[in-house]
Amino acid sequence: MTKIGAKKETGYRGRIAPTPTGFMHLGHAKTFLKAQERAREAEGTLLLRVEDLDRERCKEEFTGALIEDLRWAGLDWEEGPDVGGACEPYTQSDRGEVFRKVWKSLRASGSIFPCRCSRKDVQVAVTAPHESGGELIYPGICRDWSPDFDSEESAEAVNWRFRVPDGETIEFVDENLGIQRFGAGRDFGDFLVWRKDGIPSYELAAVADDIAMGITEVVRGEDLLLSTARQILLYRSLGCEAPSYYHCPLVLDESGRRLAKRHQSLGLREIRRRGVDLAALLGDGS
Repeated sequence: MTKIGAKKETGYRGRIAPTPTGFMHLGHAKTFLKAQERAREAEGTLLLRVEDLDRERCKEEFTGALIEDLRWAGLDWEEGPDVGGACEPYTQSDRGEVFRKVWKSLRASGSIFPCRCSRKDVQVAVTAPHESGGELIYPGICRDWSPDFDSEESAEAVNWRFRVPDGETIEFVDENLGIQRFGAGRDFGDFLVWRKDGIPSYELAAVADDIAMGITEVVRGEDLLLSTARQILLYRSLGCEAPSYYHCPLVLDESGRRLAKRHQSLGLREIRRRGVDLAALLGDGS
């Protein structure tokens, strides 16, 4: 299989990758500061990538706000497009050809298959979600559907799913949480990589960009552990080495629930407005 941007022997390269669907909160700051800390400890490079592929929920106002909030929180990055002498973030909405190249490679290798199922179709076909994560395991309805397409354009206008190796255990060592194991076909099923509107899924876009940008370690919240298992399969199918992973514990609100962008009281904007010492609020940053 042809390797797409296989990782080169470089120094540490990390990334901060927020999604501008709302204002940043304390949990984001804690995770992003950990990413910065690890990059500096390794004397490496940290870049900022805005993951703005959700056209309906990502807003320009949130993009401008997150950059302002990140700088206020003490975050800096060393790489990105040079705009007027300033280091701007990479934006996924500008990187369609990168994602299309990876989609074509996965299609050529037979790692993915076209799927006609809507979310409702899957819900009807599945009797119960996975108990711990609530994920609906795709029942393989379209696994054998392999129609001929008249053109690349018509193939792109269809949903595509990754064909997971049912029964295989996906294992990796998290730099913070230790050994992690997930069962393909049990903890997650055939997952979406390409949508019929021509937009890649989070899984494909993150992997494609991390390969292209030479990322050697991904620091993110522990709510994305299952995504890591899926992404490791994508790296393998593309013939590329996966980065290391460091998953941070989630910051919880007063009732013990994970923070969401709608939590105004622990939003970075509100914390700054009240003049709160962010460093003191975060404690040791671990």
